[in-house]
Amino acid sequence: MKKLIFCSMLSAALVLPLSVSAQSTTPEQRIEKAGFVLPEATKPIGNYVTWRLSGKTLYLSGHGACEGKSVLGKLGDTLNVKQGYEASQQVGLCALATIKSAIGDLSKVKQVLQISGMVNATSSFTDHPKVINGFSDMFVTAFGDDGKAARAAVGMSSLPANWAVEISAIVELK
Repeated sequence: MKKLIFCSMLSAALVLPLSVSAQSTTPEQRIEKAGFVLPEATKPIGNYVTWRLSGKTLYLSGHGACEGKSVLGKLGDTLNVKQGYEASQQVGLCALATIKSAIGDLSKVKQVLQISGMVNATSSFTDHPKVINGFSDMFVTAFGDDGKAARAAVGMSSLPANWAVEISAIVELK
């Protein structure tokens, strides 16, 4: 029994420094380490704002990719799931850039509460969740388990400017 307790304590001691070092990196560093670069945050192109803060809750408007780099097309027609996933990743980077512009530092994010993903898709396309995983995976890269959120992934017959995806999010701040 003593050996079992000692081994458990030793295992915990060996794992602790790894989790502490992972915690000491910032979301921006984790994004960069994964090979991504945060773009400049997008500006509204209509009568709306890209974000709204209420207390410790940050609401993000529906996003395409920043810097005019939104992937265009329809899933199940001109785009496949892999292309949709990559488009969704780019939207995730843009949303992260918007969060950073709103609050100054991604480390101020406590958790992601909700993600609403819209996929420009044919009526026979059914892999919406696989497409929106690109966005969700980007947020988990940045925030770890705190980047996991309640989520919707739905199909639309069209999206603005023929975007492949449009995604909004709700984030809780520390």
